[in-house]
Amino acid sequence: MSQDILVRAREPEDATDVAELLNQPRAVWGTLQTPFTSVDERRKRMAALPAGHTNFVGVVEGKVVGTLGMNRLEGRRAHVGTFGMAVHDAYAGQGVGTALMSAAVDQADRWLNLRRIELTTWTDNARAIALYERFGFEREGVLRGYAWRDGDYVDALAMARLRR
Repeated sequence: MSQDILVRAREPEDATDVAELLNQPRAVWGTLQTPFTSVDERRKRMAALPAGHTNFVGVVEGKVVGTLGMNRLEGRRAHVGTFGMAVHDAYAGQGVGTALMSAAVDQADRWLNLRRIELTTWTDNARAIALYERFGFEREGVLRGYAWRDGDYVDALAMARLRR
């Protein structure tokens, strides 16, 4: 990508851009979100996130074009973080996901001392799987009939990265 990608903390005023990117057909397809979610609903969800949640956005030329939310678990799983991410359809394949993943892994390793980061992604989302594998995530198993997406039940792939 010829443009610089800025990764920063997500702010409340990012709700409009986040709603737009999560309403993109391919972006919403890759998540557990539903299409046609309003900006107001996104604002409410963003405000209601629990403690321990870290949110990043990827910004190109002042526009939020990617988002990643990472949640640190509690108790006996306090060494574990989970995350979900999405990239605006018009910016897919241009380094936004890589920039967000780099920031999240750095945060997990250097600031949160997370030993394990885990995620699920659709088994048919080859681009996401390849990105996660580049960052050291390994396949742990298939979750059959995991969720309803686009008119059918689909399988998810459980993946994790362990820092030794």
